[in-house]
Amino acid sequence: QVQLVESGGGLVQAGGSLRLSCAASATRINIDVMGWYRQAPGKQRELVARITSDGSTYYADSVQGRFTISRGGAKNTVDLQMNSLKPEDTGVYYCNGIIGAISQRIYWGQGTQVTVSS
Repeated sequence: QVQLVESGGGLVQAGGSLRLSCAASATRINIDVMGWYRQAPGKQRELVARITSDGSTYYADSVQGRFTISRGGAKNTVDLQMNSLKPEDTGVYYCNGIIGAISQRIYWGQGTQVTVSS
């Protein structure tokens, strides 16, 4: 069983920055894809950004140019640098990890709250 633990959420004013980090408990396996999802009150969980093991990235249109996802220095870690934050970025941010391509194992963190005040 792989556990993902997020850190770095908090309260920030619009235009500010936050950095989220996620670390997996398992280091003897490779997590192929790591990403960040978010869920705003009353809305469905949505993909924010993801990065593959070879460094390929994807960003939602709403965060393109403002957020940067990167693999951390340690194995099976991922960071999300969030700049120029907007009130609509408010939500619970969840770290996500996927192992395998065909028969996938998917793991989630417990979530960290990000609140952007106007």
